[in-house]
Amino acid sequence: MKHKDSDGKPINPPDGGSKLFTRSLLLLVLCGISFYLGGLVFCPEKNYLAAKDVAKTEAKEVESKENSAVVPLQIRSVSFPKCSIDYQDYTPCTDPRRWRKYGYYRLTLMERHCPPISERKECLVPPPNGYKYPIRWPKSKNECWYRNVPYDWINKQKSNQHWLKKEGEKFIFPGGGTMFPNGVGAYVDLMQDLIPQMKDGTVRTAIDTGCGVASWGGDLLDRGILTVSLAPRDNHEAQVQFALERGIPAILGIISTQRLPFPSNSFDMAHCSRCLIPWAEFDSMIRDMCLYVKFSFKKGLQSLGGIYLMEIHRILRPGGFWVLSGPPVNYENHWHGWNTTIEEQKSNYDKLQELLTSMCFKLFKKKDDIAVWQKASDESCYKKLSNPDAYPPKCDDGIEPDSAWYTPLRPCVVTPGPNIKKTSLKSVPKWPERLHTAPERVSDVSGGSAGAFKHDDSKWKVRAKHYKKLLQALGTDKIRNVMDMNTVYGGFAAALISDPLWVMNVVSSYGSNTLPVVYDRGLIGTYHDWCEAFSTYPRTYDLLHFDGLITAESHRCEMKYVFLEMDRILRPGGYVIIRESNYFVDAIATMGKALRWGCRKEKTEYETERESILICQKKLWYSKESS
Repeated sequence: MKHKDSDGKPINPPDGGSKLFTRSLLLLVLCGISFYLGGLVFCPEKNYLAAKDVAKTEAKEVESKENSAVVPLQIRSVSFPKCSIDYQDYTPCTDPRRWRKYGYYRLTLMERHCPPISERKECLVPPPNGYKYPIRWPKSKNECWYRNVPYDWINKQKSNQHWLKKEGEKFIFPGGGTMFPNGVGAYVDLMQDLIPQMKDGTVRTAIDTGCGVASWGGDLLDRGILTVSLAPRDNHEAQVQFALERGIPAILGIISTQRLPFPSNSFDMAHCSRCLIPWAEFDSMIRDMCLYVKFSFKKGLQSLGGIYLMEIHRILRPGGFWVLSGPPVNYENHWHGWNTTIEEQKSNYDKLQELLTSMCFKLFKKKDDIAVWQKASDESCYKKLSNPDAYPPKCDDGIEPDSAWYTPLRPCVVTPGPNIKKTSLKSVPKWPERLHTAPERVSDVSGGSAGAFKHDDSKWKVRAKHYKKLLQALGTDKIRNVMDMNTVYGGFAAALISDPLWVMNVVSSYGSNTLPVVYDRGLIGTYHDWCEAFSTYPRTYDLLHFDGLITAESHRCEMKYVFLEMDRILRPGGYVIIRESNYFVDAIATMGKALRWGCRKEKTEYETERESILICQKKLWYSKESS
């Protein structure tokens, strides 16, 4: 969207700094000549400083005038056609239509595989036939419109487990699950008895792998715990879409051959309730036969595997908890219903326990169908992993712990190292104090400091207050699912913490790594590259917000794809708040018109001349193929 010169290079907006430099240089030259000529030009020190101040004042005025006079980028009016109705649930980077191109090994076909530019869709994704505006929170937690998520398979296959049931025009979510037949509330009550830290604000962030319809994460919201519900697009049909339709945080994803898009040492708790992840299997070291033979003879075949557990270990903070219910936990009482033998299940449990111990987990508590392990928060255990014969081995220093965007899983343990005191659960303030406390990891960010954090926190309080004047729906039950598309420290989310909403904080995979700070303050988020589609279903967010995203990213890819993606994931009736340089605002408004959004331009809270705010709303429309 930037202008280009004859060589195809981008032309940046005009800058008044060059004039300031020229004037200052001229002033210094004149003073120098005066000195050597014996004062032909009068320039004593006092008058020189006064002249310098005048020059600064004039430069600011010129800069202000030039900024206000910048010729905004203009683009031609464009229009996008409607996609066909069979694209109503299109997920570009996890598209089942393209699965045949990828292997079944470790279900890699369900990982992110984005289409090349030549195959990208340049059309507007339609809603299903009969789509209605979503039911508002908190009512949506227990019901949603059937036509908004029209899938029957999961209803028929899981009806006996009470995941959900269809009643008339709605799906009802009774709070059941494979491992909680008495309801998710009773299940979490037992979990809290085992983990008292869930009650006092110690545990704030969690991840649920293989989340079903996210009833566990939904229940924890009422207990002050914010959960990322994670599931792939698989034969369970739209688990993540059901979660988001209910107003519960969720994202498409699978633990397969790549790291999850989260930083190391971030979640306070991880959970798997019969999620069918083979925790004790797979070890990519098997491809290096020398290493394979080495560990096979020294430790025995039973000790190999566990690469998925290593990823849970990486994203879980020291002192954090891993909760498992389902096979092989309580195998003594359930093995006969798992189509297996008691000997096989005992072997599976022993192998799991051995692997967890070798990774510096200890069994915390176990009761009935729930087992809880805790990740070590002292260095003594991790030092043992440096032993050449240790399995799994310690990751070498060349492997970046937070690298998590298309980063392959490696069969090694990411150890906390010298940062263990910064990241351990016992070192982080309890919720809600941690929200506005500068985390120690802010100093790991380039230019980061406690002062910068406090300034960012204060700035977003002012901005959020201004946004609510411009968009009265913000802070009401009209807006539940929110995304901050290019956050720094999560300031926008923190400023809205008292409102009936949650925020997915997105940090650029190409920018400064500030996502650990977001998690340390008790918020959630993910890495992402906005030149690609986001890992979610269509129509899953009520509000999208960004601050200078086009200025920062327009040199990397065509911005029309960013806006088409925003339209895909935005619900009909949903809103967009765009804070951007005046150079781009008119072009963005033109793009909004092409997307059938209604947009209006507003001033910033301090009415600066350099940037403006666009408030847009997506309209509800249907495909011609719908009745």
